[in-house]
Amino acid sequence: MEERKKTLLSELEAISLSKTTALTLQKEQFEKMIGDIGHYTDMASQILQTHTDHEIVALGGLIPTELQATLKRVQTISLTPNQESSITVSVQTDDLIQKLSKLGHLLDFYLSPSSSTWTSTSVAKVRTRYHVKVQSKTSKEEECPHGGVEVKGEMRSKNHNGAVVYGEVEDHRDGTYTITLTPQTAGPHQLLITMDGHQVQNSPNDLDVRPIRDYRILCNAQQVIQCNRPYCVAIHDNGDIYVGSHHDCIYVFDQTGQLKNTIGSRGSGDGQFSFPSDISIKGDVLYVADTGNHRVQKLTSSGKFLHKFGQKGSGQGQFNRPYCVIIDSNNKLIVSDFNNHRIQIFNENGGWLLTIDGKGSGNHSFLSPRGLALDPQGNIHVASWGSNTIKVFTKEGVFVRMYGDPYGPSGIAIDDEGYSLVSECGDYCLSIYDPEGNKIHTVGNLKNPYDTALDPRDGSVFIANRFANTVLNYVVEKNGEGWRAVEWKMAKKRKLHDVKVREEAATR
Repeated sequence: MEERKKTLLSELEAISLSKTTALTLQKEQFEKMIGDIGHYTDMASQILQTHTDHEIVALGGLIPTELQATLKRVQTISLTPNQESSITVSVQTDDLIQKLSKLGHLLDFYLSPSSSTWTSTSVAKVRTRYHVKVQSKTSKEEECPHGGVEVKGEMRSKNHNGAVVYGEVEDHRDGTYTITLTPQTAGPHQLLITMDGHQVQNSPNDLDVRPIRDYRILCNAQQVIQCNRPYCVAIHDNGDIYVGSHHDCIYVFDQTGQLKNTIGSRGSGDGQFSFPSDISIKGDVLYVADTGNHRVQKLTSSGKFLHKFGQKGSGQGQFNRPYCVIIDSNNKLIVSDFNNHRIQIFNENGGWLLTIDGKGSGNHSFLSPRGLALDPQGNIHVASWGSNTIKVFTKEGVFVRMYGDPYGPSGIAIDDEGYSLVSECGDYCLSIYDPEGNKIHTVGNLKNPYDTALDPRDGSVFIANRFANTVLNYVVEKNGEGWRAVEWKMAKKRKLHDVKVREEAATR
């Protein structure tokens, strides 16, 4: 390309020189013609002034003759610039287009920061990387196809004298950007995102920065509610606590520990239970692992029966004592099939989708699965009661890893940071593991802790302490520096008026 450019410039320079020479010649001829006409005009004027009438008449015929000869010569001179030659470039079109296409494309769009959007969670953690994804858009609210825009993000504390944290920006070159910020203080913050100096949609926005939970700091019971042997515990978004009982029913308590409702009774009919060993809540819908009836039941949060699936057996969609049921973000139900040594996955209506078989040998195998939980990446953690370990699988059933050495693991809960809390029936304790699977703390002196759950609002810990007839609730303090525990005791009597509440002083 460079060589061809030099050749064309050389040819252009030669043509320019030729045209300049032709125009110069035309100019000289025209100037000579003007000079001749002027000469004869001057001669005629001089004759009229200095000669006699006889001489004027004699010379009068000569001047017109010369002028006519001059005019004939004028007619042979072109008064238009010479444009006979032209420049023509012949190219190989296909070859040129192929080479030009490698240089990229020009796009015509107008960036609109006010139409550009961002996504992230509404809660951040102190000294934890917080990610914001930004999508640039045009004035037509279409996604921009490439990067190159100046994007900035900052997190400003509403306390602590307005301390500011500035984000690191990654341009993905496809119109999207990732801003990473690491807040240093807890409390309310304001998140500001700009694009080419202008604020994007919904910016600034309020953000709650919470302290990091320290599971190593726990304390004793403060409140006791009496009832009978809890199998499981689950927390509604509104703070209500659902407890599966030895009486084959589900007790519902409010946030203060007052009994609100009793769901179900012993039996095999719709809405009845035989050993309700696990409860999963999604919105105002309950999914109950009805272990003794070898099925899963779906009810409203108030206890109205909606649907059921499963029966005793080892076939596809059948169960032999299902111990746990959880629901993922795509409304898929994941059920631990205890005596069949497998995990089964269903759609929200109970249609079978997949089986993760634990039988066999190797790292992927497991025996008698009980508790299930999902980590922040969507992987399934299986509390293998029969092999005393935690196995991790993808949602497609591919083995990922294993961790821990729990003795008789039963219930498992995972927080939004990836910490696992495992209740151990064998060692009568609660073991806590970091996201990498390292044990960081153990809460002992429990009595057959059958299940554990986390409050979706603040991450406080609930333990179904079965043989002590209690539900323990470890609640994080507002300053984020410690925990206090609330113990709920369950009396053996079933009648609502037999449920008693008493306060105890908290001790550290």
